[in-house]
Amino acid sequence: MDVAVDIRKGSPTFGQHVAVELTEDNHRQFFVPKGFAHGFAVLSETAVFQYKCDNFYAPQAEGGISIQDEDLGIDWGIPTDKAIISAKDLHHPLLKDYDSPFDFNVNLYAE
Repeated sequence: MDVAVDIRKGSPTFGQHVAVELTEDNHRQFFVPKGFAHGFAVLSETAVFQYKCDNFYAPQAEGGISIQDEDLGIDWGIPTDKAIISAKDLHHPLLKDYDSPFDFNVNLYAE
């Protein structure tokens, strides 16, 4: 299950999400543009997961919002008490407490 949440300040869809199930049978891909938070849940016993970024990895610029934010209304397909969440992801703030660096009125793809 791949999920993208709009975190662009001033966006009419701020805080809304899109969820897409990616399987070996449907062969779907999921593009997550700049200004959207990305998360995923593995719903099978095993999975091969790969993603591409539009720039070099910069850990100092990494941030996130809590996948446990109930205000987002995301159905991860896994009961919360069964989910295995990385230590890093356990410490992200709720969206209402997150200071997003993205602005809806700024072209995030301008050079």
